[in-house]
Amino acid sequence: MKPVLIIRTGRAPEVISQRHGDFPRWFRLGLRLREPHVKVVDVEQGDHLPDPDECAGAVLTGSASMVTEKLPWSERTAGWIRNAMDIDLPMLGVCYGHQLMSHALGGRVDYLPGGREMGTIRIEAHVDAAADPLGARLPAAFHAHATHEQSVLELPKGATSLARSDRDPHHLVRYGKHAVSTQFHPEFSAEVMRAYIRRKHDVLRQEGQAPDAMLAAVVPTRDATLLLRGFVQEHLLAPREYSAA
Repeated sequence: MKPVLIIRTGRAPEVISQRHGDFPRWFRLGLRLREPHVKVVDVEQGDHLPDPDECAGAVLTGSASMVTEKLPWSERTAGWIRNAMDIDLPMLGVCYGHQLMSHALGGRVDYLPGGREMGTIRIEAHVDAAADPLGARLPAAFHAHATHEQSVLELPKGATSLARSDRDPHHLVRYGKHAVSTQFHPEFSAEVMRAYIRRKHDVLRQEGQAPDAMLAAVVPTRDATLLLRGFVQEHLLAPREYSAA
């Protein structure tokens, strides 16, 4: 059986990972994939990516790096994404992974106008979501956790935006038959979101934001989390007959 790759582009801050775990664990639990069927490839640390046709699918994680830095490991991963699109490999990018997929396919990534978007935010589905395999699973509006400074400012040709926040029009994007990405974090729990806000408490205040109010507004994000299961069911199970727990 071919593995599902978790393409690790970064890691959670140590103060968070020591208590809550790190990206690969959060995704594996959210996707409900059996551990033997998952392969973690740490591209930030120089791990080699297998050929896309050797994989059942791929999930690209978040990172503290910036896509606009065009770091060598990031640009190599962008090339891999293009090759994976050629064979319609199921792919899900999240946060940095979302931005990197758009960058790889011809979109424009840069700093989000108005500064950082962080906390539990309201996401609204675009009209096109109703006809999308994943988008159709979502309500018209739902909550999701987010923390990002950069964003997809212009979509690649042929991509479709399926959901937005008040500040970012491209929180859920469809690129192809089995390739999607989210700016929000479906893998975050409410506890993890609070930990990120606490860690940035002083920075947020310096930026003119209200971290205490942000903490108070954190709520569970069931609909966003279920998007991970939707990706498994619509894109991993169906096209590749992949077995998940």
